[in-house]
Amino acid sequence: MPTETVLGEVMAELAALEDPKARAVNERHGDDHGVNLGSLRALAKRLKTQQELACRLWETDDTAARLLALLICRPKAFGRDELDAMLREARVPKVHDWLVNYVVKKSPHAEELRSAWLDDPDPVVASAGWALTTDRVAKKPEGLDLAGLLDVVEAEMKDAPDRLQWAMNHCLAQIGIEHPEHRGRALDIGERLEVLKDYPTPRGCTSPFAPVWITEMVRRKRDG
Repeated sequence: MPTETVLGEVMAELAALEDPKARAVNERHGDDHGVNLGSLRALAKRLKTQQELACRLWETDDTAARLLALLICRPKAFGRDELDAMLREARVPKVHDWLVNYVVKKSPHAEELRSAWLDDPDPVVASAGWALTTDRVAKKPEGLDLAGLLDVVEAEMKDAPDRLQWAMNHCLAQIGIEHPEHRGRALDIGERLEVLKDYPTPRGCTSPFAPVWITEMVRRKRDG
């Protein structure tokens, strides 16, 4: 195990990277830390993979430390129950997103957890199940009931809590983008539910409103 000295040194370095301006920006997105992500990645690159240190950093319950932990851990070293417990602890959006995308997706337990989380009564946990499902829709759709997923989206997305709604909407868009046989229905669901229709979108970015998103991404794929 890493010594308390090593852990203390890393925590001190994270504290030194704290920037009040960065914290103010991050807190608007629900992320309670003030460390520039570029600086965090540079620190992770220097530390390299250290699974034991990653576990100790996670245990601190400090957001910046947990983000660093996710960058230096060994994803396949975590057990199924460990990942489930970590996800249920990860209430900060950026920690949740990095845990799903950088760790769970690379785990041999990803499919089992996807199935378990998809119907979890906790909407934040369920959103992770939908995120993993979206990844499969794009990369490995074999065995997925795409029509059934659209049924659930149609019935539940409109009134889902924000993070779950966002994840379901992404899945809806991905089905429409990747699977022409379901595209018409995906567009119709998006048009009728109007989820994220008025979401403020910066100039040059694609709206997350599913019909716009699907249409734009299909056009890009067609035009190469």
